[in-house]
Amino acid sequence: MKNPPILILDEATSALDNTSELIIQKSLEDLSKGRTTIVVAHRLSTVKNADEIVVLTDKGIIEKGPHEELMAKEGVYSKLYNAQFKGFIPDEINF
Repeated sequence: MKNPPILILDEATSALDNTSELIIQKSLEDLSKGRTTIVVAHRLSTVKNADEIVVLTDKGIIEKGPHEELMAKEGVYSKLYNAQFKGFIPDEINF
């Protein structure tokens, strides 16, 4: 790969075990420095450290911001994150 100013990654770690995922995430963080990186991910650990996270549904963009801001809003991102990492399954996630 050359040195592109923009990287687009589609589910870059979705099929990996946890150990491999952590190794790849570190490499991707290093590779992403100084460039625009668009990451499509269902595993929210992949995007937790992003400058901006965009939550998309069939209705378009419903939330955006950094991880801490989205968690504080207690919206869709927060509910999905808690379901993935804290074992908390909300009764309903409204998109």
